[in-house]
Amino acid sequence: MLLLALALALAAAALLAPSASAAPSLEVLGLQGRLSTDLGLNSAWVVVAGLFVMFMQAGLAMVEVGFVRGKNAGSIVAKILANFAICGIVFWAVGFAFSFGSGGLLLGTHGFFTEGQSAFPLAYPINPKGVTPDTLWFFEFVFCAIALAIVWGTTLERVKFGVYLIYAPIFAGIIYPVIAHWIFADGWLRADLHVQDFAGSIVVDVTAGAAALAVLLLLGPRRGKYAPDGKPRAIPGHNMPLFGLGILILWLGWFGFNPGSTLNALDGRFPEIVLITQLAGSAGVLAALAVMWMLTKTFDIGMAGNGAIAGLVAITGPAGYVKPWAAVVIGAVAGVIVVFGVIRIDRRVDDPIGVLSAHLLAGIWGALSLGLFATPLLAAHNLPGSHGGLLYTGSFTQLGSQAVGVIVTFAFVFVSSYAVFWLIDRTIGLRVSPQEENVGLDISEHGMYGYPEQFIPSPELIGYGAVPASLRIGTGPLSDPDVTA
Repeated sequence: MLLLALALALAAAALLAPSASAAPSLEVLGLQGRLSTDLGLNSAWVVVAGLFVMFMQAGLAMVEVGFVRGKNAGSIVAKILANFAICGIVFWAVGFAFSFGSGGLLLGTHGFFTEGQSAFPLAYPINPKGVTPDTLWFFEFVFCAIALAIVWGTTLERVKFGVYLIYAPIFAGIIYPVIAHWIFADGWLRADLHVQDFAGSIVVDVTAGAAALAVLLLLGPRRGKYAPDGKPRAIPGHNMPLFGLGILILWLGWFGFNPGSTLNALDGRFPEIVLITQLAGSAGVLAALAVMWMLTKTFDIGMAGNGAIAGLVAITGPAGYVKPWAAVVIGAVAGVIVVFGVIRIDRRVDDPIGVLSAHLLAGIWGALSLGLFATPLLAAHNLPGSHGGLLYTGSFTQLGSQAVGVIVTFAFVFVSSYAVFWLIDRTIGLRVSPQEENVGLDISEHGMYGYPEQFIPSPELIGYGAVPASLRIGTGPLSDPDVTA
């Protein structure tokens, strides 16, 4: 809330301040028809790619809706919309400037509210073959928004809605922008150590996974997840077709995520990155299915989906640095990692949709795989000063840089997020009451069921919504017989 107040104050000052540049603005040049064709085509492509990434919000929503119980399905909608809206305002006000504004090695210091046409080194006019600043803002905003959405995958079915509203502006305004500046822009990890991360295996997935682990450790498991002897119990999702729809939407979104990160429609690179992305996702599915067949003699639906996500996560960082054959290897290894990761992690902590395996572990593997498979030619093209992978050069230099990038990112995000969530837990609390968890977040947090016909007797459906939510607690399905309203 303080960040939002600061943003509004700075916005007023920015609107009243005179322009610092005497040169014609981008808007004036555009109205005069003086922008180049290259700039227009590149910007159009990146906006379309950004729309694909935005659609990943719907994909993640469907994955989560499918994987939770019916009494919590509607809560996912409110969470996704609120976080997307908060992220949009905060990233416009401060996050984009901290991430991609010109400045020092630690943080951007120019371009608040996307003001200043020369504030963003990746955009026009500093980069005449790039995209417009507003285009860059939208593309990078949807990256930040999907990273924030991933964080909450470990918290489903028991976290207070207010936690989203407090953490979201901090993540979008400070935590994510710091990592994005260090690796995507001109920060120290990129400039000094030449950490490679084409589209965000580190910046998006390791960041989201570290924050997700921080909140999960404080939040604890869902009620009934672990038996008295400590063995995990399965809590099946209520709608696997919706889960499958979500996976395919996310897969589609990755064709904006990775190819769009070229920020260029004219150099011929993005079609190959489309191919590389598809190969890794395919290999992830097949590897996960194969491992599950060997372990259980079944072709597990959830693991098939998680295999796809793991393969796509792993190739996100290497997509612009590796050859197609390497994408198959990277995706297949990720598919194996996610299966064993889900099984092992489930013994200790309750991660309902497998965020820690499909994003954190697969993201780490994707980042490290660059130190093995990055070609010298693409390394020099994407990040001058960086090196090819061990397979090509016989050197561990780039692998070491990648390891440092992962460790630094995880440490910064985990510690800062843990501190924020610890403070929230000590004030408003992270978790709903046992009674509210038992009846479901739909009714206890939002006052309505996602599936009212399923949970409310037919006579009570008349006038549904007119009765205060507090009086309806106890009418939902009982998952914990020892809890009563």
